[in-house]
Amino acid sequence: MASPASSDSDQVLVEANGSTRTLILNRPKQLNALSSAMVTGLLKCFTSYEEENTVKLLIVKGNGRAFCAGGDVAEVAQSINNDSWKYGADFFRTEFLLNYIIATYSKPQVSLLTGIVMGGGAGVSIHGRFRVATENTVFAMPETALGLFPDIGASYFLSRLPGFYGEYVGLTGARLDGAEMLACGLATHFVPLNRMSLLEESLKRVDASDPFAICGIIDQFSKQPSLKGSSSLNRMDIINRCFSKGTVEEIISTLEQEAPSVSDKLVTAAIQSLRKASPTSLKISLASIREGRLQTVGECLRREYRMVCHVMRGDFSRDFFEGCRAILVDKDRNPKWMPPTLDQVHDGVVANYFSKVDDPHWEDLNLPTRSSHGRRIVPKL
Repeated sequence: MASPASSDSDQVLVEANGSTRTLILNRPKQLNALSSAMVTGLLKCFTSYEEENTVKLLIVKGNGRAFCAGGDVAEVAQSINNDSWKYGADFFRTEFLLNYIIATYSKPQVSLLTGIVMGGGAGVSIHGRFRVATENTVFAMPETALGLFPDIGASYFLSRLPGFYGEYVGLTGARLDGAEMLACGLATHFVPLNRMSLLEESLKRVDASDPFAICGIIDQFSKQPSLKGSSSLNRMDIINRCFSKGTVEEIISTLEQEAPSVSDKLVTAAIQSLRKASPTSLKISLASIREGRLQTVGECLRREYRMVCHVMRGDFSRDFFEGCRAILVDKDRNPKWMPPTLDQVHDGVVANYFSKVDDPHWEDLNLPTRSSHGRRIVPKL
């Protein structure tokens, strides 16, 4: 029987089975989008269970047709408008601390990725040790279309995908299926949907924290799916040629040069996505992923926290609020980005997003010392 993780919210449920704890994201009508109460509840669970010797394994899953569609950015934007940017800063501070604890967790976590896994949903799963995808899994980092950037430590794991696939996924918001997640390393296993409940029941009977033992159990239910012919991973030559460029302008220009000769839907879709996205978001996202290649997960999260605070304050652009209006509130899907073109987003402005916030009450993200620097991403291409 599942019970609420905290007394003031039933948005995260906990089911206890022996030494296994199953954390259930429980906002099905909102596709389990992470509210402030959920982030706080999850952090409390992860922190306390790491200290409890009787708890050896954590399972994380979503209630309904989504694992988690991301952070509740509409809630954040509304709260900032009503109150202060510091509400948003507090939300992301807690969320990024949770991401860091998960990325450096000493006990195995198995995330069952049924349905939608986007944005903040990736933050509470991809950083964990085991990520199990299936036939109906849909992964994406759609932040550039919202005037945001791939945060939650995404600059760490996107920068470790094969070649320049992370730049492609992070800038275009391209959707990946379960087979693609496994192939590029975002998922560690692929289990058919009709075997997922059997896997879960087997894991609930485990009385061990040994990752090799947990992996062995998941392996028993896993299969190696085939990539679809149209998969973007079958176009890695084009992706690497285009998304290895040093600037967003060069990426788009190279894609446009490719378009006439390849007549490939991937190229056309990528150009359309990049043309629709916030120019500021595209530039800071590319810079963030490139920085992430040489940083630990903690360093990525600290930098991303600076970036997101600048976004919440609207220091250099208010595209985040315009994106929320156009995509989530009015839903006219016609954001008016400012500045409206890439050439108007200067390198100095991009660099400013990585700087400390000019506010006497602001502090950098303070993360505890942990023994790990983040998970390895192991592609299976």
